[in-house]
Amino acid sequence: MITYRPIDEVINFITSFPKPEDVLAYKAPDSIQNRVEDLLYKKQTSFLNDDEIEEMNKFLLLEHMMRMAKKNAKKKLAQ
Repeated sequence: MITYRPIDEVINFITSFPKPEDVLAYKAPDSIQNRVEDLLYKKQTSFLNDDEIEEMNKFLLLEHMMRMAKKNAKKKLAQ
């Protein structure tokens, strides 16, 4: 059984070959934003278990990739 994960929404966006304007306008879905907020709150008030640390690291990598994609989209639009 394949489980749908919030990160799949971002993967689906990236693999849809969006236009630079769409990349710049992209905002993470509420499901991802809410999960990251939950993890950050838990990290500040107690501790994250190993699975949660791995999940947070995946979100951080994904955020970095989207920042780089937006930077490249800006360059393409400036040409």
